Amino acid sequence: MAYHTGNMKPKAEPAKTKKMSGADKLKEASKHHSKKHMDLMKKLMKEGKSFAEAHKIALKEVGK
Repeated sequence: MAYHTGNMKPKAEPAKTKKMSGADKLKEASKHHSKKHMDLMKKLMKEGKSFAEAHKIALKEVGK
């Protein structure tokens, strides 16, 4: 005979987070940044910079 039957709750699985693609990140960032900022980021990313690198450079050169 099992002890504590009926009041055991199943453990909830941790929520899985979806990795965002570069395009998804750009779309999300465009809500908070100017067109000039976004255009520079796109240009830098096409040249091979990562999203984070492009964002940092765009903030320095153009601002928000």
